[in-house]
Amino acid sequence: MKAWHLTSRPQGLPTIDNFALRDLPDTPLEKDQLRVRNRWLSVDPYMRGRMNDAKSYAASFQLDQPMTGGAIGEVLESRMDGFAPGDLILHMGGWREGGVIGLDMMPNKLPTALLDAGLPPQTFLHNMGLTGGTAWIGLLRVAAAKPGDTVFVSAAAGAVGSAVVQIAKAREMTVIGSAGGAEKCAWVTELGADAVVDYKSAPVLPQLAAALERLGKGGIDVYFDNVGGEHLDAAFATANDFARFAICGMIDVYNDAKPQEMKYLIRTIPARIRMEGFIYTDQFNDCMEEFYADMSGLLASGAVTIRETVHEGIEATPDAFLGLFSGKNIGKMLVRL
Repeated sequence: MKAWHLTSRPQGLPTIDNFALRDLPDTPLEKDQLRVRNRWLSVDPYMRGRMNDAKSYAASFQLDQPMTGGAIGEVLESRMDGFAPGDLILHMGGWREGGVIGLDMMPNKLPTALLDAGLPPQTFLHNMGLTGGTAWIGLLRVAAAKPGDTVFVSAAAGAVGSAVVQIAKAREMTVIGSAGGAEKCAWVTELGADAVVDYKSAPVLPQLAAALERLGKGGIDVYFDNVGGEHLDAAFATANDFARFAICGMIDVYNDAKPQEMKYLIRTIPARIRMEGFIYTDQFNDCMEEFYADMSGLLASGAVTIRETVHEGIEATPDAFLGLFSGKNIGKMLVRL
């Protein structure tokens, strides 16, 4: 089986020259190991930070070693208690066709009852997994959003943002989403957003202010940030008193680390804005059962859906990843093996 390796650290936006696809050794299985064949791979913006040699919440990828990330695989052979051949698992041994994984790859069996009910396995890489959990935790736990709130969501056509839009609408909030281009904005509207900002057509702040005026809202109560930069500053400008900002990502600066000009940051004080960065794994174990029950119900009812942008084959993994930074995905970016 083959796996992608990081061969050099990117300067700015990565290129295919930073990666190499290499054969994995066919090693015998030891205790507490599984042999798996992957079916689905996830690529996510946070992986860009792992390509730097810098301290962060996730360990850096090591040069000339197999890369890792979320994956859905089938167990072929097991020497790990609780796992048997044929089990479908969620694990962190992604960016590869499969091979031997251990406990460090955090294997978890997919719930049989949900699979039997027709939930596609790859859903655990988006709405029932990292991106859906991030949306749910950030909106309901970090921002403490409640019915009647006005919520602004950046990157609302992405995997996390689209889940935020739908969870918020299911809980009777007013939602303004931001997306780039007519197709993405139309989809965000289909998801139920009350207004959409097309950041590619004009500056964000005047569009956001106009949307609030049309909706009869004096400002936003919650900002869910996936982008940073201009979007974050527009949120500062339009925040109501005691607004809550859940800072999930800042994809606008992941590749160039450019300074972000915040003209309206000073409003943090008079508006008493609370801003909190968060990581999905910090809170997930405390609310996993509640999240699974709530999100599976939202999916079953049709209140939450997802669009998938799917690349085919292990060779396509870097292209899928790089597409995240040029807006080539609607919904969740996946690689099918």
